[in-house]
Amino acid sequence: MATRCSSALRAIARTHRVARPSAFASSSRCLATATATDPSSPPPPPAPIGAADPKLNKIVDDISGLTLLQAADLVALLKSRLNIQEIAMPAAAPAAAPAQAEAEAPEEKPKEKTMFNVTLESFDAAVKPKIIREVKAMIPNLTLIEAKKFVESLPQTLKTNVNKEDAQKLEKTFKDIGAVVKLD
Repeated sequence: MATRCSSALRAIARTHRVARPSAFASSSRCLATATATDPSSPPPPPAPIGAADPKLNKIVDDISGLTLLQAADLVALLKSRLNIQEIAMPAAAPAAAPAQAEAEAPEEKPKEKTMFNVTLESFDAAVKPKIIREVKAMIPNLTLIEAKKFVESLPQTLKTNVNKEDAQKLEKTFKDIGAVVKLD
């Protein structure tokens, strides 16, 4: 909608140039709004639209009398008052092309995690010795006392950055013993 309004205003501004006094047209500061037509020549007649509403004809005449800066201000004011969002569209592409591109775009699947952190969350008190032995076997440089302290201060991370297969094996091993393990 916004691009149609602004392009219509540009087309109107191009076809209906307003005659300016020559002193204004020679000013270097206002060259962007000065017209290229001779000030002594009459403005071109409006293009016949057909049986249009007189109210619309008056609006078109008023808009065609605006300078380019005033027309740009008008477009900005209309966008803000009508709450029209700016939509960036390629100039040469047809309107149906973006809809087709969205339909043909492959669905983005979330990337599957490949690396996991294995965390020991909790366990039954009856299986505490088995879990301590398993932790000591899994981390060889721990002593029995260090393994006991490790198990008693839960939650603890058993392994970090483990591939999926090894993480699932560790999870199964600890679940079989009676512990609750979480993969992050």
